[in-house]
Amino acid sequence: QVQLVESGGGLVQAGGSLRLSCAASGRTFSSYAMGWFRQAPGKEREFVAGISWSGGVRYYADSVKGRFTISGDNAQNTVYLQMNSLKPEDTAVYHCATGDAASKLRVGVANYWGQGTPVTVSS
Repeated sequence: QVQLVESGGGLVQAGGSLRLSCAASGRTFSSYAMGWFRQAPGKEREFVAGISWSGGVRYYADSVKGRFTISGDNAQNTVYLQMNSLKPEDTAVYHCATGDAASKLRVGVANYWGQGTPVTVSS
């Protein structure tokens, strides 16, 4: 059974940084893509970032470009999201997901989802 477990969320002041981690287990991820989504209270879930497992392809939502960086550690089956220059509008529950391709994650098509880790950015 596939498991995605996120960690690293918390409370941070605007302008601060957080690093989210997602540990994957239950399958061989060498040919799958990983990504991050977020859902703020009262809003639809939205794509944040995605990466092919080779690391050669990465996508970002326009709202996080230049501030967030997605990376992966194949040996650890772990994907990270480094979030810098955080803004109050980044407040949301962040979910890790895995899918067939980063391009599919970009449009919300994922096979498995994690439970999420909350991020709160205070002004």
